Amino acid sequence: MRKIFTIAVLAAASMTAQAQAPQGVIKGTVRNDQGQPVPFANISIPGIKKGTVANANGNYTLSAPSGSHFLRFSGVGFTTSEQNVAFTADTTIQDVTMQSNGDLQEVIVSASRKKETLDEVPSSVTIVSPRDIEAQKSINNNIMSVLANTVPGLGVNDNSTSNTGQTLRGRNVLVMIDGIPQSTPLRNGSRDIRSIDPSAIERVEVIKGATAIYGNGADGGLINYITKKGNKKQPGIHGETTLGANTQLVEAQHTGGFAVGQLLSGSYKKWDFVVSGHYEQTGVYKDANGIVNSPEYSLGESQIWNGFAKIGYDINTRNRVEMMYNFFGSQQRSDYILKPGKFLNKDSAATGIIGNRPGDPEGTPYNHNASLRWSSEGIIGGTDLDVNLYMQRFKTVYSWVPSFEFGGQSEISSAKQGARINLSTPVHINHNYDLSLVYGLDYMNDKTSQSLLDGRTWVPDMDMKNYAPYAQVKLNLYKHFVFKAGARFENINISIPDYVTVKQLNRVTGEFTEGGVSVAGGDLSYNALVYNAGLRYNRFRFFKPFISYSQSFSIMELGRILRAAKENTVSMLKTEAVIANNYEAGFNSTLGPLELEASYYISTSKLGSSFKEVNGKFEIQRAPEKVYGFEIAADASILPNLGVGASYSYIEGKQDIDDNGKYGDAADKYIGSDRIAAPKVTAYVRYAPIEKLNFRLQMLHSGKRDRFEPVNGLYSYGTGPVDGFTTFSFLGGLELDAHSRLSLGVENLFNADYYLVSSQWNARDENWIKGTGARVTLNYNYKF
Repeated sequence: MRKIFTIAVLAAASMTAQAQAPQGVIKGTVRNDQGQPVPFANISIPGIKKGTVANANGNYTLSAPSGSHFLRFSGVGFTTSEQNVAFTADTTIQDVTMQSNGDLQEVIVSASRKKETLDEVPSSVTIVSPRDIEAQKSINNNIMSVLANTVPGLGVNDNSTSNTGQTLRGRNVLVMIDGIPQSTPLRNGSRDIRSIDPSAIERVEVIKGATAIYGNGADGGLINYITKKGNKKQPGIHGETTLGANTQLVEAQHTGGFAVGQLLSGSYKKWDFVVSGHYEQTGVYKDANGIVNSPEYSLGESQIWNGFAKIGYDINTRNRVEMMYNFFGSQQRSDYILKPGKFLNKDSAATGIIGNRPGDPEGTPYNHNASLRWSSEGIIGGTDLDVNLYMQRFKTVYSWVPSFEFGGQSEISSAKQGARINLSTPVHINHNYDLSLVYGLDYMNDKTSQSLLDGRTWVPDMDMKNYAPYAQVKLNLYKHFVFKAGARFENINISIPDYVTVKQLNRVTGEFTEGGVSVAGGDLSYNALVYNAGLRYNRFRFFKPFISYSQSFSIMELGRILRAAKENTVSMLKTEAVIANNYEAGFNSTLGPLELEASYYISTSKLGSSFKEVNGKFEIQRAPEKVYGFEIAADASILPNLGVGASYSYIEGKQDIDDNGKYGDAADKYIGSDRIAAPKVTAYVRYAPIEKLNFRLQMLHSGKRDRFEPVNGLYSYGTGPVDGFTTFSFLGGLELDAHSRLSLGVENLFNADYYLVSSQWNARDENWIKGTGARVTLNYNYKF
């Protein structure tokens, strides 16, 4: 770390010294051979080791000592070119056209805290594009469903408010909105994936495998929702109005729902903006036989709101300020109560019957996110600066349960605020080597608690302060190799007040004898240095391999440990953090019309954070873990109007219970299916018979996982046998005119009758729930 920061300081000092000589300025726009801007192209002067990076619109500005210099223009996917340019006291305009070599791919943001192309990232990345989001939300507007159908390695969802079991590569995922953490790893409430409506999302970036680049909680990777922004290429005001309706196809009574949305965007001089609002009301959810599904944590009979705004101002060509705010809320108001089923009895599912639900509405009353961002290009020589200030306020409410003394209903509240300071410095060495540094400091304050609505404290207020300096080096070698290495130092302190655990039901005795322990609070401190390194080779389009190693750091489920405390002092509890190690090898290939990607990974940790159920009570198994698997995905354009694609994901995981370094002993166990998803297959066919008409048929198959034996005839949480199922969905779209579009989506097209994955591994009568039957959605969009 000290060497990295020393290099950065010396580079900055050298650039400052150069700036004291008589300076000339050159600026211009980098375009491709079709006249479109090339975002984030590299512009360098090899002779004096100075350079800059074009912005998102291909514009650049570069200063250098007066005189004649050779400028090099380069970027992944383009042929490098050089031009001799005279720098004078007056600003020189130098536009350039770069020739594409066919390798340019989509730009990502999250992987390394700097905008790059996919070819510059030696790890597995899935980009859910605007087109993907638009297609999937026309079938099901639930973002968890959108991701399940588009991201290999991510577990399937079950149309509920919770994403329990929807892990990424068998581990927990860190969810963000424009880099603002949504996850609450101190007390994981499993409501983070569904924290924003798809109407506000431009694209989704999914970085797979353990990573610490954004901090605590990314053992399986991270999901970053990138929100929409105003389009400066279209001055004035533009908008889109959406009207939608949906219903089930079998026993449709009371299943109808509707949605309405409005988006406005535009630009004026140096300003750009986007504002949107979305409201949705869902009807009753029923299974394939028309029987009302269990209302517990269901998305049925829910009201959903989302309000979003983003305003940007270009101070000048180098400096920009951007403000963002998003509100998301979702609450269920149901006329049904739970009628438990009989676990493993195929004819006795948990259903809903008419009744009065006790307690407050279940769901997320609010999730507020706001940020203020300043980005400056070339603030010192070629060094760019990005400063992001953010806040989040989150609250989610769970169903009323009788397991508390006198009954009760819990809620998780979280308040986060933080700052991210990110610098990027290019250091040009020679024509064979290009070095760049990304470094900075993160600060976050996270206050999370879980209490009962009547005021009793279940999990005390955990006040976490996290400081984390980091640095990342990227070295381009001989044009085709990309090497990355970096480190992040986590310094975390958590303050916990004195508290008394809540009395709960002992499922063995039937009495409220659990809890009631007075616990003295205190401070918990954590320090860890985590690393990453990777190498990618981009010489051939038909085979671009990579290898990588990365670590993550997470303080997972501290809240569960605190609320189940039997010791009378926090310092006596087992609260060690989890450091996960991800080893991965993979490749990307372009073979004519075929795009292919595949990867194999192993993820290990000396400590685990898996749940085990003892006498009906959750405890955390802190044994070493090993998770491994592979993913493969392919997309092909058979004809200009015909395309197909498919993916396959396999995950497995074991615990080294006797801690002897082996995972095949009799004492060792498989990790529960609440974390390790069954094999998943997705496939699609898209066809456009004419320009204004298109169709899409897609499949989702969740496989079988049966790794556990019952104890005394009973399965515990996470160990129930999981059977496979297959569902198909359909989408048709028709452009009525230049402004109007009509779409028809059908989820579970053939009305498959199946039990949810989570209901199978959960192994409880009250959770033995069937999937939703065939459901149709009709949307009308008007753009102006």
